[in-house]
Amino acid sequence: MSHFSTLRTKVSDAVVLTSSLKDLGIQVETNANVRGYHGQQVRADIVAVLEGEYDLGWSRNADGSFDLIADLWGVAKKHNQTELINSINQKYAVNKALSEVTQPGLQNATVKVMVNA
Repeated sequence: MSHFSTLRTKVSDAVVLTSSLKDLGIQVETNANVRGYHGQQVRADIVAVLEGEYDLGWSRNADGSFDLIADLWGVAKKHNQTELINSINQKYAVNKALSEVTQPGLQNATVKVMVNA
């Protein structure tokens, strides 16, 4: 019996996700195993290697978006999973917005990013 949950996300840019995780001080592996309950593992395209015995992973869908894959119960044993996932999503959103406005043709754009602390 697997303890892994799969959650649909709005994440679509692997480079921005990877840099966002690194910005948060999280070790990142690509095409690696996500660790779960009693040594169970599942393959993912991007893996956030967390302190403890459990990880977060993202797997690309056919439409280009990513699903989050994790043993959420296990992650919650060591981390505040809501806070962790929210911080990842928030960092991704900021980095994605910044990457969009630095594309050619948008050099004169001004971006204000409001983030709740």
